[in-house]
Amino acid sequence: MRKWIAVTAVLLAVAAGAAFLWLGGGADAPRPATFRGEPTTAHYAPIATRAADPDPLTVAEMFPAGPVSAGGTTLTVKGTEALTDCVPAVWGSAEAAVAGCSQALRAHYATPDGRISGQFAVFNLADSTAADRLVAALKDGGFVRPAPGTPAGFDGSRSWAQARALGHYVTVSWVAPVGGTGRVDLTYPQVAMDGLSLVIQRRLVR
Repeated sequence: MRKWIAVTAVLLAVAAGAAFLWLGGGADAPRPATFRGEPTTAHYAPIATRAADPDPLTVAEMFPAGPVSAGGTTLTVKGTEALTDCVPAVWGSAEAAVAGCSQALRAHYATPDGRISGQFAVFNLADSTAADRLVAALKDGGFVRPAPGTPAGFDGSRSWAQARALGHYVTVSWVAPVGGTGRVDLTYPQVAMDGLSLVIQRRLVR
């Protein structure tokens, strides 16, 4: 009886550890401490499907060479990546949610002092229904993986992220302190990174 109880306790501990890695992402796949997800709206009806907006996104279109800034905070692009297979850019339930995704573009940014790191990803889905599904998956059970070049000290446990479904696209902006301890106000870094979503607005008037 005691042996059975001991085995059960070990199994429960293993299950709890697995749940932590799944819900929390673990060291290699962190989740943000603060997350906001937004479904698409009627405003994006002209680009509700990829068929209505067939031209693929480009790195140059999404990530201009200049910095992004808000409230006196400036972040400069440090590296970009274009994927035609979207699965490597996500983990957990988000892997199933990117079915039919034709491209994922990613970039990582940093403040001049390197104390804050930001990243931005955009996913090209088949339609707005798929985009809403991905935003929901990013909220529960999955998230994006850190972009290549993200510093090792990127602290997911203190990070903020926002995901938006914009027609058939999903954008994800994510910022975090690098190293250090304590609370860091990420308001302006988050606003600066999320500003890249405005690029999608131009697709409405093509």
